[in-house]
Amino acid sequence: MKAIYAAEQKRHDPKMFLSSGAQKPNPEQPERVERLLAGARAAGCTVERPRNHGLGPAASVHTPEYLDFLERIYERWQRIEGASAEVIPNIHPIARGGMRPASAVGQAGYHMADTSCPISAETWESALWSSWTAVEAAQSVMAGAPAAYALCRPPGHHAFADVAGGFCFINNSAVAAQTLRKQAPRVAILDVDLHHGNGTQGIFYARPDVLTVSLHADPIRFYPFFWGHADERGDGPGLGYNFNLPLARKSGDDAFLEALASAVQRIRAFAPEALVVALGLDAFEGDPFGGLSVSTPGFARIGEAIAGLGLPTVIVQEGGYLCDELGDNLTSFLTGFGAKHQAA
Repeated sequence: MKAIYAAEQKRHDPKMFLSSGAQKPNPEQPERVERLLAGARAAGCTVERPRNHGLGPAASVHTPEYLDFLERIYERWQRIEGASAEVIPNIHPIARGGMRPASAVGQAGYHMADTSCPISAETWESALWSSWTAVEAAQSVMAGAPAAYALCRPPGHHAFADVAGGFCFINNSAVAAQTLRKQAPRVAILDVDLHHGNGTQGIFYARPDVLTVSLHADPIRFYPFFWGHADERGDGPGLGYNFNLPLARKSGDDAFLEALASAVQRIRAFAPEALVVALGLDAFEGDPFGGLSVSTPGFARIGEAIAGLGLPTVIVQEGGYLCDELGDNLTSFLTGFGAKHQAA
């Protein structure tokens, strides 16, 4: 299997975020890349560099005013006397309607859901290359590869059409799905990250051509809190095309795989021509976020279950944070997926 990655993705290096009101080091660190690359190579992947695909893929799922904000906000922020070194919002609208403020401070609150996605001088370039990684992997699958792994960093599934959040800026999984739509009338996105893929859900919530399915820690007491509940089924033409499977905290392999069986059944009923897997490795029992309790061998079983769908598949890296087993967990998933997918 090809693994796609560009070195520019390491340049984004956020320093902090607020968690429960406390300032802490940001866990979405560049070192994640080295461990994930080692894990991909251990699974037998060959690493290739993506091409520059321009702004079109991101613009297919994000608004132009949001992309303009991401590109220019750091430079504008630096002109504010006494501003922080990174763009971090300190005010958010109660409701987001037609009014969009002109000030950099107001726009940061308008376009950033939380404090976990600071924007520095390198963020825009890294986010673009991360999205191009997803595009390259999707194009590889469109050209006939049975599967490809996109080592996307920064991740993307918390980014809405016009809002960053949860370490995410450009929604790489949505970009991959939209790229696949050029050939596939129906695409499914299966998100197995610890956290609900709220941005991905939001982007496709009113569309019947992309089925969004997410397994995640129950948001009633876990990020992102306001999305990811079982009664969120889609809207308008998309009603019935969103499927959330919230899991109790500390759920392990068996509970995760039981929910995954329901997810696979729903995807089969949708009969897609291609699949995007939003791969979070933060469901691991030893991940710093500690929300679920999937084991390293459990990721192989998850990979096998997903590969059983037998679909052309783009695997897009989402979460999974610094712990000794991070690379091993990726190796486990890709090995399990690859063995089953080849047999299918």
